[in-house]
Amino acid sequence: MTDKIKKDVGIHPLTDDPTAAWKVISKQQKLLKLNVKLPTKPVENDKIRFVCMSDTHSLIRNIIYDIPDGDIFIHAGDFTKCGQKEEVIQFNEWLGSLPHRYKIVIAGNHELSFDKKFKSEFKLNNREKRHNHTEKDEIKNYGNTKDDILDSVNTQNIQEYLTNCIYLEDCGVELYGIKLYGSPWQPEFGNWAFNLKRGEECLSKWKNIPDDIDILITHTPPLGHGDLVCSGIRAGCVELLNTVQQRVQPKYHVFGHIHEGYGVTSDGKIIYINASTCDINYIPKNLPIVFDVPLKKGFEKQ
Repeated sequence: MTDKIKKDVGIHPLTDDPTAAWKVISKQQKLLKLNVKLPTKPVENDKIRFVCMSDTHSLIRNIIYDIPDGDIFIHAGDFTKCGQKEEVIQFNEWLGSLPHRYKIVIAGNHELSFDKKFKSEFKLNNREKRHNHTEKDEIKNYGNTKDDILDSVNTQNIQEYLTNCIYLEDCGVELYGIKLYGSPWQPEFGNWAFNLKRGEECLSKWKNIPDDIDILITHTPPLGHGDLVCSGIRAGCVELLNTVQQRVQPKYHVFGHIHEGYGVTSDGKIIYINASTCDINYIPKNLPIVFDVPLKKGFEKQ
């Protein structure tokens, strides 16, 4: 078997216009849409079953279906509405009720309290706006401003409330010989957490992803896969797509963030999973996405 050819990734000339970038890039690769089906049979002993969800936004009590059983549960971020401690505790208790042996969680842009840089930067950027407070500064229906939330939560220890999972933030874990890596960042998307400017800032995070990852978990979609918003523009990251395809080349890439992008696609080599549970109207009706991975030689479930 020949080794995969790895390429260094640079900044795409159309990085600031992902819709235009995709029009160019899409001419050079496949885009296959795959059906989402829940498994009807138990997982086989020589396979590991992954159950993927994302963007539940503290609406787990509104989920009307049973979460499929499996070996590893993945949540790709935005498990809260705004990162309040009570939301994190509720989510952690829900994780503890799931039957999966391992639970992997990353943060998303709604986990304000998880982004260590967000608190200081938010207050600095909004210092002059305090006297002209508008509804745009409120988190609708949440009852608090972002200032209130960040003042009430110590961003240094919020992760300690996630006791029923493995929390990944620009780091990885190996389970059953399968290597996973998680990262919460996305191109700038409103005044939320884990935002980066397109281009070099985003690429600086993707450069940290090791080459030998089997399953990559990010909050943001890569360009062209599960990233089409209702207005018809693309929200995915060009440099993430190039990093995934040209260098990392995982078997699966799991993400969320763009609710209307829910579903599974492939470029013929990598399977891309937008596992957003909530739809565009924040109704948690999208089914979990499940896939099985063969056990690597020398590993057993026990």
